[in-house]
Amino acid sequence: MLTAIIDYESGNLHSAQKAFERMAQETDGGAVVVTGDADVVARADRIVLPGDGAFPACMAALKGHSGLYTAMVEAVEVKGRPFMGICVGMQLMASWGREYTDTAGLDWVAGEVCKIEPADRDLKVPHMGWNDLVLEGAHPVFDGIQTGDHAYFVHSYHMQVTDPRQRLAHVDYGGDVTAVIGAGTMIGLQFHPEKSQTTGLRMIGNFLRWTP
Repeated sequence: MLTAIIDYESGNLHSAQKAFERMAQETDGGAVVVTGDADVVARADRIVLPGDGAFPACMAALKGHSGLYTAMVEAVEVKGRPFMGICVGMQLMASWGREYTDTAGLDWVAGEVCKIEPADRDLKVPHMGWNDLVLEGAHPVFDGIQTGDHAYFVHSYHMQVTDPRQRLAHVDYGGDVTAVIGAGTMIGLQFHPEKSQTTGLRMIGNFLRWTP
């Protein structure tokens, strides 16, 4: 069993790598590798796409690694490999990103990524720090997770899904802010599971055990 964390030069992947390696050891989840090698991604059993920064820059960087991009899309769309998007990696799953300029996403979950606009003007953007998850749907990655569990967020934009059944969790930040999306063999986390202590590690472990 091989989990590939895609390195397309969009963020520091050290903490994510350590968290996935730790949970792979605890769950007999096989090997974890951070890679920009298309051949490794093509043969991986699970795919993880992190991302830090702006939506357009991350999408351009991902598509700039054309072989890597193609291998990831084929692994997820054709082979049905379990996929986890993290932070901007989750946002790239959307149809469109509206940050700075309209940018087409992967269109794996219909919707658009828009700026957070809290109803309470005292709430700052970016949304940064700990917040309580509100679960909206069941999912194997939620095993042992419940409403009220904490996750760590750093973001100014969030996804507005077209089909509400594909929003699996949200947090309250002057209104509902999407926290987890899912469709088929894909799940996306707006928060950083590698920084979310027990909650995040449990979800990583669940993902490594997930067999859709």
